[in-house]
Amino acid sequence: MAAPEELFVWEGDWGLPSVNSDCLVVLAYAQFSGAPLKVHKLSNPWRCPGGTIPALRTAHKEALWRPSDIIVHLQKQKYNADFDLSPKEAADSLAFVALVQEKLSPAVLYALWVEPKNFAEVTRRWYAEHVSFPLGLVLPGRMRRQELDKLRLLRGDSSLEPGDELEKELYDDATNCMDLLAQRLGMQKFFFGDSPSSLDAVVFGWLAPILKCELPSGKLQQHLKSLDNLHAFCGNILLVYFPQNDGPRLGCSAKSYDVEHVPNRRVKQFLSALAAVGAMLSYALLTGMVSVQRGHKGALEGRQHSAGPEDDEDED
Repeated sequence: MAAPEELFVWEGDWGLPSVNSDCLVVLAYAQFSGAPLKVHKLSNPWRCPGGTIPALRTAHKEALWRPSDIIVHLQKQKYNADFDLSPKEAADSLAFVALVQEKLSPAVLYALWVEPKNFAEVTRRWYAEHVSFPLGLVLPGRMRRQELDKLRLLRGDSSLEPGDELEKELYDDATNCMDLLAQRLGMQKFFFGDSPSSLDAVVFGWLAPILKCELPSGKLQQHLKSLDNLHAFCGNILLVYFPQNDGPRLGCSAKSYDVEHVPNRRVKQFLSALAAVGAMLSYALLTGMVSVQRGHKGALEGRQHSAGPEDDEDED
């Protein structure tokens, strides 16, 4: 029997199975299609194939990172949540997915990663606290730069800079997109009736973090909560498909294993401490706090001039 395919995602919080929109899209689609994936919930991208989350390791040991590529791969494996869509519904699905990617996703990225207050008090703090030391000191800032580059790519402007004008433009586009989605959903349970599709996965993935995360600047959240059917749509998916999102099991159709909560915690703690000591020693050598000299017999003598750096990162 072939080994199950493995999905690597950011771990969850705020009542969500993952804090990352791309991860939520893939997790939701896997649930909707019944794909039997082995799910690893991570707080360290270095444990993921290619160092990028989300990632799918296929049965042939190939790696896929883009949600759209992962969904296409699952569809080729006969796990197709869009199988029952009519040609018109399939065309509508593609159009609305493109709308979400163009109008909603840039605003969500901005709200979580670029808006100064939200980033400082929520996003940066969450990743700094959940990613192991010393990676947690540098990863949030690096991820913010990557997300800003992604935002520039989505907007087609390499010189794009954050500011009030950009924020207003992005949020106006996002609220208009939400209004169109709410109009299309109507009183239905899902966008095409009683069964979820890839469009439902994409919409859920980008709306759920805005709905569930308590952001100091919550303009998008306020508008989303005013749209009762979209609000209920996200809540229904969480209730039905992720009833135990903070537990070790992903749901009824996907086998889950959280590699960040392995049984032998003492080994993990020892390795984390060892990594921290190594990082501090490397820092001391690079900055000259510790000098290394070669004696006449080839022996090494280290002389420490001052204490090492503090473990804590500045927090706003």
